[in-house]
Amino acid sequence: MRNDVTRVIDAEAVAAIVSKVGLDHLYDMAIDRLMAVMTDSVQGLVELRERDGFVLTTPHRGLVEWMPALRHGSTVAVKMVSYHPHNPAKYLQPTILSTLYGFDAASGHLRAIVDATFATAIRTGAASAIASRLLADPSSSVLGLVGCGAQAVTQLHALDRVFDFDRVLVSDVETEAENGFAARARGAGARVEVVSLRELEDRADLICTATSVAVGEGPVLADAAAGHVNAVGSDMPGKIELPISLLRKRVVCPDHRGQASREGECQQLVDGEIGPSVLDMIARPELAAGLRDRPTVYDSTGLAVQDLAMIELFEELASECGVGVDIAIESNSGDPRDPYAFLAGSQV
Repeated sequence: MRNDVTRVIDAEAVAAIVSKVGLDHLYDMAIDRLMAVMTDSVQGLVELRERDGFVLTTPHRGLVEWMPALRHGSTVAVKMVSYHPHNPAKYLQPTILSTLYGFDAASGHLRAIVDATFATAIRTGAASAIASRLLADPSSSVLGLVGCGAQAVTQLHALDRVFDFDRVLVSDVETEAENGFAARARGAGARVEVVSLRELEDRADLICTATSVAVGEGPVLADAAAGHVNAVGSDMPGKIELPISLLRKRVVCPDHRGQASREGECQQLVDGEIGPSVLDMIARPELAAGLRDRPTVYDSTGLAVQDLAMIELFEELASECGVGVDIAIESNSGDPRDPYAFLAGSQV
């Protein structure tokens, strides 16, 4: 690719990629890429920073954050992501909106811009699939989804790639979301059953919580017989989905200890109550093997290295599929010593 243009991979280009590659195969690739990049991270080939940003209180409560990661010698990825739980009802927009930026590590050139709203949803589901493959009973046959929004759809699709579920139990405080989930789940719809939260807690072998519960209004789950729980929706200070009584009965495994202690379920716990992170278990697989028969929680807050994997994946797929638009965003006339040379007539 030319080093004087930026490949813009917008929603239309992403849709073209999915059409050519197929959703199932895309999830398989995302799961493989996330596992590979997290392995690279524990080996020191990839470096991440905890996300940071602004907690918004006006005009609505929300969050805008940036998530940087570096593949040494190759790519710097930065994702800008926002969380606005009022979006679906007020603006008919997704709760989570995001954009990925990929910079060349050698020159700093902005190599690619990718619509990351779709990519983030996929990578969050893929991360749960990886954590569940490490910690959950591989024979789990009943999946429970607490919350029936967009993230629940991608959680189901990703987990379906690594488990063989007979039934999918769903529960949401909004009846419309519950009743519309089977259609949005596409091929999994035949297995979807709307149940009460209590029934879901009793019957599910594996549970995912993916809600937009407001700060201070959780938890959304009372208890769970399931051997493993993926807590996906806790993503800002004061927002929780699981009660502390449940956390203290389980081994809580965060994706990133520091980040989860600030924004995830781990903010309810002291350091000694937090188990090994997913990165710890990738580095030392025996840690996960020792937890397979114990009740566990995966505290998912999202890792910048996962976003690095997604921009690398979509850059490659866009090139293979011949989609995206190349734009000369950066002012570069070919004379790096003249800051005005790109201007019309080279005059100010």
